[in-house]
Amino acid sequence: MIAASAEKAFDIFSSNTIDLVITDMKLPGKSGLKFLKQVREIDPDIPVIVITAFATVQNAVEAMKAGAIDYITKPFTVEEIEVKIDKALTARKLTIENRQLSLENEYLREETQYHFSEMIGKSQPMQEIYHLIRKVASANSPILILGESGTGKELIARAIHYSGSRKDKPFIRVNCAALAEGVLESELFGHEKGAFTGAIRRKPGRFEIAAEGTIFLDEIGEIAPSIQVKLLRILQEKEFERVGGTETLTMKARLIAATNQNLESLIAQKIFRHDLYYRLNVVSIQLPLLRDRKDDIPLLVYHFIEKYNQEAVKKIQGITPEAMKYLLHYSWPGNIRELENVIERAIVLSNRSFIDIEDFPQNIIEHNSFPSSTGQNKDAEKESLMNQTGEYEKNLIFDALRMTGGNISRAAQHLGIKRTTLRYKMDKYDLLRYNFE
Repeated sequence: MIAASAEKAFDIFSSNTIDLVITDMKLPGKSGLKFLKQVREIDPDIPVIVITAFATVQNAVEAMKAGAIDYITKPFTVEEIEVKIDKALTARKLTIENRQLSLENEYLREETQYHFSEMIGKSQPMQEIYHLIRKVASANSPILILGESGTGKELIARAIHYSGSRKDKPFIRVNCAALAEGVLESELFGHEKGAFTGAIRRKPGRFEIAAEGTIFLDEIGEIAPSIQVKLLRILQEKEFERVGGTETLTMKARLIAATNQNLESLIAQKIFRHDLYYRLNVVSIQLPLLRDRKDDIPLLVYHFIEKYNQEAVKKIQGITPEAMKYLLHYSWPGNIRELENVIERAIVLSNRSFIDIEDFPQNIIEHNSFPSSTGQNKDAEKESLMNQTGEYEKNLIFDALRMTGGNISRAAQHLGIKRTTLRYKMDKYDLLRYNFE
C-alpha cells in the first residue's frame, strides 16, 4: 500500500494489518520521524525502515531512537532495499514467534505451576501424560515410570508427588545405579550403630526419611537381587528393618520407580524378579520419545533459552526459522536432555541475537541437509509471511486474553504493549465480542 502523506499513511496503517513500514524522512505535512513515533505508539513491534537524502549521523540516531529498525540513504539500488526488507520481515517474524512461544510457555507454567513443576509440552502424548498424572496423583499404589534416558522421568515423579495429597511431605530421590549394593541397602533402609565397619552411629534410611511422602527409586532395574527381596517385602508387608537392627519399622511412603530398561527382558534373563515387577507395575506411565512429540520442541527450545540466558547472563532473543527446522528434523537419541545441552551450548557460544545453525554441534548439522530457498520458493515464503503475520498477532492476543480471563491490563502487560494499543488491536481483529471470563 502506498500513501503520499503521513496522514494518509496513518489512516491506512490504522485500518489494515501491516507487516512493514517504509517511510521517507521528508513528507508533506507531518515529518517521517513524527509519523514513525505515531506508528510505534500503536504497534511497538512494527518494523520501520527510514529513507532520507540527508545522510547524517544525527538523522540516523534520531530515527533509531524513535524505533526505526533500519536506515537507508538516497540514492539506493533495488537490491539494497530488498535486502533490508528481507531483514526487517525476518526480524518481525522472529519477534512474533518468540513472543508467542514465550507466552505459551508462561501459560503452561501458570497452568501447571503447582501441579507439573517444569514440565513443558502441549502435544497429544503430553496431554495424555498430564491426564494420567491427575488421576494417580493422590493414589497410594506404586507407580512405574518407563522411558529412555533424557525423557524426564524424574519430572514426572515430582509432578505426581506435588499434585497429590502428599505434596507437603518429603520427596526423596534415590539413584539406584549410582550406589554400590552395600551402600544402596544402607541408604534405603538405614543402619544401626556397629552394623558394619564405619557405622559409628544409627542412620535412618530413605524410606524412613520419606515418612508419609514419596520415595522415588530411579533406575530400579539396576538394584541387586538381595535388595530386590527386601523391596518386595516392603511393597507387600509395608515393613522393613534397618541394616543390623531388629526393630520393625512401617513404610508409610508412596513408592514411585523409574527405569530406562526393559524389565520384562531382565526378568527373562533372571536378573529382575517377576513378583517385584508386578508389585511395582500397578500403574505404569510410558514416556514418549522427543522425536515422537516434535510439536513440543519449539516450546522446549524457548524454555531453555530463557533458562540459560539467565545462567549465562545473555540476551538471546530466540532462534532463526532455519535453525529451528534443523532441530525439528533431528532424531534426538538423547531426548530432552540432549536438546537442553544443545541450547545451553548455543547460548554460551553465540554472539548473535538469535541462535543460528552455526551454533549447533556438528552432528546436528550433518544430520540435516536442506536445499537453500531461491527464486520462486523465496517469493512464496515472503507471501506466506505477509499473510500469516496478522493471524499470528491475532492468536497471540487471543491467547493472552484467554490466559488473563479478559483482563486487558494484565494481557497488555504480558504482551509488552500499552493498554490502549491492545484495545486498538482487539477492535482491529474483532476480539471485543468475545467473553474471556
